[in-house]
This record gives sequence, structure tokens and C-alpha cells, in this order.
Amino acid sequence: MTNPAQIENDLREKIISAPEMILDDNDLMNALIAANEKSMGGNIVDLRGIAMERLEARLDRLEDTHRSVIAAAYENLAGTNQVHRAILRMMDPLEFETFLKDLDGEVADILRVDAVRLVLETEQTDDDPAIRKLGSVLSVAEPGFIDAYLTQGRNTPVRQVTLRQVSGGAHEIYGDKSDFVRSESCLRLDLGEGRLPGMLVMGAEDPHHFTPQQGTDLLSFFGGVFERAMRRWLS
Repeated sequence: MTNPAQIENDLREKIISAPEMILDDNDLMNALIAANEKSMGGNIVDLRGIAMERLEARLDRLEDTHRSVIAAAYENLAGTNQVHRAILRMMDPLEFETFLKDLDGEVADILRVDAVRLVLETEQTDDDPAIRKLGSVLSVAEPGFIDAYLTQGRNTPVRQVTLRQVSGGAHEIYGDKSDFVRSESCLRLDLGEGRLPGMLVMGAEDPHHFTPQQGTDLLSFFGGVFERAMRRWLS
């Protein structure tokens, strides 16, 4: 017969003097619980062990939720800073032509999108020299085009912000970049009393850059600032 293993005196005294170091070690506690269950035999139901397993599973879920909340908070903060930087850049130009060209330049780079387009409903056509001078950023359309584009012909309310995935962008809006657009954000603009509506469209090659499940608060804020800037330019 062999004697059972004995704990060395110094280790035993250390455990007795600071038992919390065992309680705080999950792996060690699991090993002790497993040894206790083994000593009781397979026919005994250890309700305390079952309860601890459930508590551990619940703690794991809480930790996962905690990490997800922190990640979402950091992502939201990064998005807020991004929108603020884009707004500050948008407010820099002193000429309307520069203001529009910056939309598809530095503003688009800050927002990490591949195309930014402004659509205005008007009776004028693309043959107008003033419109051609503004380049590909500005598109003009006949009255009613914007609401039809946002709803895609369905009998649904027109929202201020529409996020969706697409198989390709509309050529009349994106021009040469239409084949590369896989998701877009459409901001409907109220340009003031007596004026037809406008629309700011941001397109991305990444199909997951804009999806209907995303929040729209930051984009609503960005759209609100943009339409106020447009009202000043148009006046």
C-alpha cells in the first residue's frame, strides 16, 4: 500500500494563509471540483457543481457581451470623429465649385467611401455649361426622381437616410464608377422652402460598408449639416 501524496508544509501554510489565490484561479478551481466529483462517484448528482457550471457559462456570456459593448463604443467613437473631420473639411472652401469637388476628394477619403455624388432636381439639363463645369460630382434630374430612386418604385415612406446593398450603382448618378458600387448611403436633402429636394449619395465598393442594419444617427447629422451648407450656397 502506498501512502497518499501529502502537500508540503510550506505550500500548505501558504494556501491556508492566502486561500483567495486558489479561489481566483479558474483552472485550479475546476481541477478541484473535478477531483471532488470523481471521489463522490458517478451515481451522485452534485447540484453545487451543476450550479457552478451554469454560473461559469453565464459569466462567459457576460464577458462576451462586455467585450462587444466596448468594441461597439470604440467603433461609434471612431465614426463620430470621422464625420466631424469630414464636416470641418466640407466647411473650408470659399467657392461652390471647390466645395463640390472636395466632396469626391478629401471628404470622400475621410469617410472612406469610393464616390460621393450630389443630385439636384431641376428643370435644367446636363447641357448647361455651368453644370458641366462642376464635373461628375453634380447630377441633375427631373422632379420626382429622388423619391423614386429612394423607394425604388415601391409604395413605402421616403426616409431621410437610406442604407442598402446594390449590385451596381445607377449610371446617371455614379457615371464611370457605377459598375464598382456595391453599397450606398442616400441622404435626402431639404434645400429650403420653394426649392426642389436634393440627395447626397455615398457609394462604396465594399458591399458591407452600408447595410440596412446599421445606425443612421451620424449620417443624419452629416446630412443636416450638408443641407444647411447647401442652403447658404444656393442663396
